[in-house]
Amino acid sequence: MRERFFLTSVTRNSDLDRSRFAVDLLPRSQWQSGDYVVGEILNTPRYETELDSGRMILNMKGDLLVGAFGSRAATLEGVGDWKEIGTDLRMQALTGAGLFGKATSKSPFMPDWIELRYHGHVIRDNSKLTMPQFARSGSGADLQIPVILIVGTSMSAGKTTTGRILIHELARAGLRIGGAKLTGASRYRDVLSFLDAGAAEIFDFVDVGLPSTVCPVEQYGQALRQLLGIIADHELDVLVAEAGASPLEPYNGETAIRELGDRIRCIVLCASDPYAVVGVKTAFNLHPDFVAGPATATAAATALVRRLSGLYALDLTDRGNMAPLRRLLSDRLGIAIPS
Repeated sequence: MRERFFLTSVTRNSDLDRSRFAVDLLPRSQWQSGDYVVGEILNTPRYETELDSGRMILNMKGDLLVGAFGSRAATLEGVGDWKEIGTDLRMQALTGAGLFGKATSKSPFMPDWIELRYHGHVIRDNSKLTMPQFARSGSGADLQIPVILIVGTSMSAGKTTTGRILIHELARAGLRIGGAKLTGASRYRDVLSFLDAGAAEIFDFVDVGLPSTVCPVEQYGQALRQLLGIIADHELDVLVAEAGASPLEPYNGETAIRELGDRIRCIVLCASDPYAVVGVKTAFNLHPDFVAGPATATAAATALVRRLSGLYALDLTDRGNMAPLRRLLSDRLGIAIPS
C-alpha cells in the first residue's frame, strides 16, 4: 500500500503536493535546518497540525507528517532544536506548522506536543529537498513604501489581532495593503488572517526558505532583504509587518527593525500588561507611536500604561477608538485616511 503523507504548512511553497517524492534515511552529517523530513507520530496527539492549505486537523498515531528541521524559543510555550535530536531519532512537532526538532523545555500550561520518530528525508533524483530550494525570488528592487511595524513584549501579546485591525482600517480607506510576518516559527494562520482582514498580498519568512527565524543574524538578514525585495515587486501602498515575539527574544526582531530602518513610519508595541511596556521600552530603548494589546484592555490599564511609560495607548478592540487611530495613521504615513 502506498504511504500517505500529511503535508504541514512549512511545505506550502514547495511542489510536494503535486510532484512525487521518495523518503530515505540520511546520515546525521547531512542534516541541516530547513531540510524537509518525514516524522511518524508515536502518540495520540492532542495538538492540531496545520496543513499546507492552512487547515487544522487532528492526526492519529502512526500518521506520517512532512515537516522541516528547525528551532523554536517561545517564551510562553516551549523551546527545541533539531540539533538536539538523539540517536533514538525521537523528536517533536515544535509547532503545528511542522517545525520539527527535539523539545528541551515546555510550559506546563501547554498541551503535549506531537511525538515523532524520524522516518527519513524527502528525496527526489537522489537528492534531499529543502525549504531554500523552493524560496521565492524577486527582482531585487528596493522597498520604498511606508511600513507599520508591530512588535510585542512577548508572544500572545495581541500582535496579530492588532495587525488585522490596522489592515482592515487601511484597506477600508481604499489602500492596497501588504501584510507580513517577518519573524516567528512558521505558522501560516497569522498571515492568512491578514488576508482575511483585507490585505492585497501576504508574505512571511517561509517564502524565502526559513523554517523559523531562530537562526544566525547573517542568515536572517540576507533572507529578510530577499523578502523585502519580493514585497517591493508588488504595487502596494503600505506594508503592515509583524515581528513575532519581542525584540529581545532570539527571533531576530532587532535585526528586522534595523534592516527596515527609515522605512518604518509607525511602531505599535503590543503588550501583555502595563509593566511589560516599561520593560521593553527601557531594555530595548524602543519609543513606539502607541501601545495596544491586552495592556490596554480596560480604561484602568490604559491609564497605567500612560502613567508608567508616558506612551499613548489605544484599545483597538473598542470601535470608538477607530477615529483617533485613523488620525494617527494619517499623520505618521502622510496619507489621508478618512475618519
